[in-house]
Amino acid sequence: MARFPEAEARILNKKICMKCGASNAAKAERCRRCRSKELRPKAKEGRGV
Repeated sequence: MARFPEAEARILNKKICMKCGASNAAKAERCRRCRSKELRPKAKEGRGV
């Protein structure tokens, strides 16, 4: 996706809250916005067509 590994890591190395959709740090245990524990890693590949 990105041209540089540093940029790709900065964009994709995050967790997304399943409740509110906020992006969080990769090492987060709880959402920064709603404090939910329902976090998933950000998708590294596209959803497909």
